[in-house]
Amino acid sequence: MKNSIILLFLFVTVAAEAQNRDWPNIKRFEQANSIIPSPAKGEKRVVYMGDSITDFWINNDSTFFAGKPYYDRGISGQTTGQMLLRFREDVINLKPAVVVILAGINDIAENNGPSKLEDVMGNIISMAELAKINHIKVVLSSVLPAAAFPWRPTIDPKPKVKALNDMIKEYAQKNNFVYLDYFTTMVDENQGLPKNLAKDGVHPTLEGYKVMEPLAEKAIAEALKAKQ
Repeated sequence: MKNSIILLFLFVTVAAEAQNRDWPNIKRFEQANSIIPSPAKGEKRVVYMGDSITDFWINNDSTFFAGKPYYDRGISGQTTGQMLLRFREDVINLKPAVVVILAGINDIAENNGPSKLEDVMGNIISMAELAKINHIKVVLSSVLPAAAFPWRPTIDPKPKVKALNDMIKEYAQKNNFVYLDYFTTMVDENQGLPKNLAKDGVHPTLEGYKVMEPLAEKAIAEALKAKQ
């Protein structure tokens, strides 16, 4: 028993030290990124940047990504600050035509501690600006509805989800970026996600992703036509 406790302590310590050394988890996609060739002529490459909702997408519905120049660069649990730090490695260096940014729910959940919505929005703006200056079209996604967090039961996310989405939409409209509104299509009467779309109220089921996919593809098509 004592040895098991010691081993558990060592495992937790090593994991924490590894995260501290690579807080944005740049290593996660380092190998995968290194073998991706430059886009072929006429290729409309798309990178999906996000957290667990993006991370789990490809495993829940690999057919959506199959045969398309789509790259899933979601990392579970991440906040916008972590995404911003790995944006060059996981988005810019892949030279996509479009980036679809879905971010903010883990900031609201305080995964890395409390944060002001203005700072969260600032990180999203920084990613959008980095994309634009590198000639990447930008799609800014709404945060998905969430009435509660299973891992943070004391937090009521509803008002902050609405406020952040209002900020994202306003910024997108002012800067000629495409606003991808998942929220309006997926929200239920409790300002959350219905059980058929997300069993835990946060992470989409296959049915949830099937709702998101045509919305994403419509937004990508719109971004490719837009002058940004």
